[in-house]
Amino acid sequence: MSLSIPENLEKVRQLISLYGEKYGRSDKAVQLIAVSKTHGADKVKIAYQAGQTHFGENYLQEALEKIDALKDLPLHWHFIGPIQSNKTRAIAESFQWVHSVDRLKIAQRLNDQRPSSLPGLNIMLQVNISNEDSKAGVSVNELEALANTVESLPNLVLSGLMAIPAASNDKTIQRDNFRRLREARDNLLAQGLDQCQHLSMGMSNDFEAAIAEGATMIRIGTDIFGPREAR
Repeated sequence: MSLSIPENLEKVRQLISLYGEKYGRSDKAVQLIAVSKTHGADKVKIAYQAGQTHFGENYLQEALEKIDALKDLPLHWHFIGPIQSNKTRAIAESFQWVHSVDRLKIAQRLNDQRPSSLPGLNIMLQVNISNEDSKAGVSVNELEALANTVESLPNLVLSGLMAIPAASNDKTIQRDNFRRLREARDNLLAQGLDQCQHLSMGMSNDFEAAIAEGATMIRIGTDIFGPREAR
């Protein structure tokens, strides 16, 4: 028999605590982002009732419907999918966090379209940490220039870095990839970009390695909500 969403959440939280203890991290240092893409507002509400408040979405129109349906709940919405130029206004108006900014044009549009009535939009720069041709993300070599420009945009807050490394079941390879992201973040901090604290890294198959290397946000979907529903 499959577990319920509250039971799944509790299992994931216990693992976060276990891995945090194993690697000398406080479990309070790791924010769980429940990736709710393809799952309806009813499931998000069940997760909220079980204590989950941060949710990640990949598909804009689907996300906007859920955000509207659940607007009375104190939820934190994270956009984690690819960003097209024609989607930036709705993202800037509706989300608190964006994890997938990888080029200046998108950052500038988010800045210009962020309503002045809202706090600064938290931006995570997506880094192509495995140098995959097919993968989105700024290269490590180009990261510092992009970060400095984003830092100067008044309606954005450069809050950290995100990566989706090449899939591997080898924990050594997983940790090497996540270590490179942490070192890239540490380099930005050393350059004076003091708000760039967060590391959004780690999903269902590799979040132990991510926590070991300093993740502050992990993105878990299937292990919480079950298999993706047809869109």
